[in-house]
Amino acid sequence: MKSATQISLCLIFLSVFFIVSCEPAIKEEPVAYYDYFTYTGHDDFYEKNPLTGKDQFYNPILPGWYSDPSICTNGEDYFLVTSSFAYFPGVPIFHSKDLVNWKQIGHVLDRPSQLTRMEGRGISRGIFAPAIEYNPHNQTYYMITTNVSAGNFFVKTKDPFGSWSDPIPLPEVGGIDPSFFFDDDGRAYIVNNDGMDGKELYEGHRSIRVREFDVVNDKTIGPWKMLVNGGVNLAEKPIWIEGPHLYKINGKYYLMAAEGGTSEQHSEVIFMGDSPMGEFKPWNKNPILTQRHLPGDRPNPITCAGHADLIQTKEGDWWAVFLACRPINNQFENLGRETFLMPVRWSDDGFPYMTRDEELIPMISQRKGVERGEEVTFGNFTWKDEFDTNQLGMEWLTLRTPATDLYSFEKRPGQLALECSPVKAAEMKTPAYIGRRMQHHQFTCETRMQFHPENEKQKAGMLLFKDEAHHYFFALQKTAGGYSVSLIQTSDSGEKTLAETPVKKGKFLDMKVVSTGLQYAFYYATQEGKWELLTDQVDASYLSTATAGGFTGSLIGMYATSE
Repeated sequence: MKSATQISLCLIFLSVFFIVSCEPAIKEEPVAYYDYFTYTGHDDFYEKNPLTGKDQFYNPILPGWYSDPSICTNGEDYFLVTSSFAYFPGVPIFHSKDLVNWKQIGHVLDRPSQLTRMEGRGISRGIFAPAIEYNPHNQTYYMITTNVSAGNFFVKTKDPFGSWSDPIPLPEVGGIDPSFFFDDDGRAYIVNNDGMDGKELYEGHRSIRVREFDVVNDKTIGPWKMLVNGGVNLAEKPIWIEGPHLYKINGKYYLMAAEGGTSEQHSEVIFMGDSPMGEFKPWNKNPILTQRHLPGDRPNPITCAGHADLIQTKEGDWWAVFLACRPINNQFENLGRETFLMPVRWSDDGFPYMTRDEELIPMISQRKGVERGEEVTFGNFTWKDEFDTNQLGMEWLTLRTPATDLYSFEKRPGQLALECSPVKAAEMKTPAYIGRRMQHHQFTCETRMQFHPENEKQKAGMLLFKDEAHHYFFALQKTAGGYSVSLIQTSDSGEKTLAETPVKKGKFLDMKVVSTGLQYAFYYATQEGKWELLTDQVDASYLSTATAGGFTGSLIGMYATSE
């Protein structure tokens, strides 16, 4: 007979064997779980040119595609908005006390009721050129913009840190790029870009128009009037006069607008008049801002400068925000049109300007008396989201709609769960994609993903996205023999696998993308810190405006699909 000790040992052994042998396998499901996402910029310029003074700052102040900036002040606070095109939420809004230290406080258009007719639209459609203005007569902030699929509208609020109204349409205001002007006598006006009533004389022939606005009833009144026909000099056939703003300074009215298109020939021009309704005469030394005439082989080129807005500080000096690009070797850029800040100077005959002759837009500037904070929006920085809240951070964007049915924080606290959706990023719908702007030429992104697909159609990982026809998908997928990690390129002609390798099924997959500006490299790891190269020397220019066109820069983020 066996002793009691022997019997006990046998029972213990059988129990352990039963527990181990019956441990459930990792459940396969069409959900990708992300533990964290990190983004680190390491551009050479910032590394080699550190800021030495506490009052210095880098340009751009908002790197990445923060285009078409507009700014306003209530006398103490500054608020800045930029375009968002077909992304949700729309129109990011930033706050500052000193023009140097900026913090995003939300989005103006953060509800589906404010962003209509986005489905079926390309990524460079949607919301164009928002303009923000403060009306001191009723202590109300206004943001007016163009939804190119639905027309011009505005929203308003008493508290820009809170929510904004639903859109108030302006069907009688045509064209694009409207902006408000609130005169000191209490009257209000809208200026905008529009076409010509008669035949256009040439491609890009446009006008700037003005119409009075009834603040009490939130509608325009009276007839419109054309203020600018074509641009500064119609005989030279100027193109794409747009992005107008009206100002009253020292008793004179100034009309400022962009000219030359938003690419390399972009510029900013100025006109002066005695009334908001004109007549406006151009300055004889226009443009007041451009880099189009400078040699292409200059170091650290800044191009496409224009679409500016002016602001007077509480100290009395004047500054301008505007968009510009930072192409690599003056050839291509993936970052889109970014927001820059420069001081405004005044000519002897009373006109504001930012650059003259061969002057370069500086990448390092200063604002005397303002101390740069510890957390700024410019230069090299590291950003990390550990998904420990129940909502997406302000940096994250989705395509066209909120996509709230495709992601969740409740399935596993501390992780973002992303459902595999049959919608692909190549479609003009809302895929399971959550991305953030690329803000540096040289950067590193990492994430940890737990994903156990049910079938070979389900894929998840990281997506580098320029538009519907230009993106790279760094994906984990199931195969006939197990699992693989691959890099898939999407173009107009479909998908092409650039690299693929089998991987062992594990508890997690770490993924890393390293950008050198010219090229991308893709790494993966199934064990902590043991990185393996999938592929490198992947062409970064494929995600550039030079290749793909359009008005946005590129995003990088998390993506799951079941095709």
